[in-house]
Amino acid sequence: VARNLFGENADPVGQTLRIKNMPFRVVGILSAKGQNMMGQDQDDVILAPFSTVQKRLIGTTYAWSVIASAYDDQGIDEAVAEIRKLFQSPLGGSRGPDDFTVRTQTEIAATASQTTDIMSALLAGIAAVSLLVGGIGIMNIMLVSVAERTREIGIRMAVGARGGDILMQFLVEAAVISLAGGVIGIVLGWAISLIIAMTQGWPAAVTVFSVFLGFGFSAVVGIFFGWYPARKAAGLNPIEALRYE
Repeated sequence: VARNLFGENADPVGQTLRIKNMPFRVVGILSAKGQNMMGQDQDDVILAPFSTVQKRLIGTTYAWSVIASAYDDQGIDEAVAEIRKLFQSPLGGSRGPDDFTVRTQTEIAATASQTTDIMSALLAGIAAVSLLVGGIGIMNIMLVSVAERTREIGIRMAVGARGGDILMQFLVEAAVISLAGGVIGIVLGWAISLIIAMTQGWPAAVTVFSVFLGFGFSAVVGIFFGWYPARKAAGLNPIEALRYE
C-alpha cells in the first residue's frame, strides 16, 4: 500500500492520505507478511483505530468480527477460553451463550481443507464427464472417418498394408485429434487462470507437470476411444472394401 500510494523509496510516516474523503495520518508501516492460508494478501491493507473506523467510515456501533492472537501454540486453548469468558460477560455485551462464535486458525484451516477436498472432487467429476463426452466424440469422428475412407483402406491393403499398419494409422489420427483438443484446453485454462490472477489477485501458476499431465491424458483418451474404430478399420476385408461405394 505504501509503495503504491507514495512511491518506491518515499517515507509515508507522518503524511496524510484520504479514505472516503476522510483524512488519516500515517503513523507506521507494517512488515511484509504475504498471503494467508485463504490466499488473501495481508500486505494490501490499512489498519486504523476501531472507534475511528466506526464513527468516520462505516457508521456502526458494533463489531462483527474480532481477531485475537495468542503468544504461542500452547496458549491457544487458554486464549479461546478467556475470549469466551469475556464475551459472555456483561462487558462483552452478550445476550446469550450462543450469540457469538470463536474459531481458531486450526479450525479455519480444517474447514478450508474440507472445502478444497469437496471442490477437488467436484472438479474431478466434471473432468471425468468431460473426458467421457470428448472421448465419445472422438470415437464417433473416427467411425465416420473409417466409413468414408473404406475404399482408401482397401487400396492400402491391396498394395501390401497389413492390419497392424491400418490399426496404427487410425490410432495415431485419434491421438492427434485428442492432443489438439488438449492443446486448446491448456491454452484456455492458462488464459482463464491469468485473467483470474489479474482481476481477483489470487495466485495462479501453470506448472510444467500439469501441462505434461494434460497432454498425457489427452493422448490416453484418444488412443482408448480410438481403439474400436481402428480395430474396425484393420478388420475390413480388402475385397469388400474395394467394392464399397
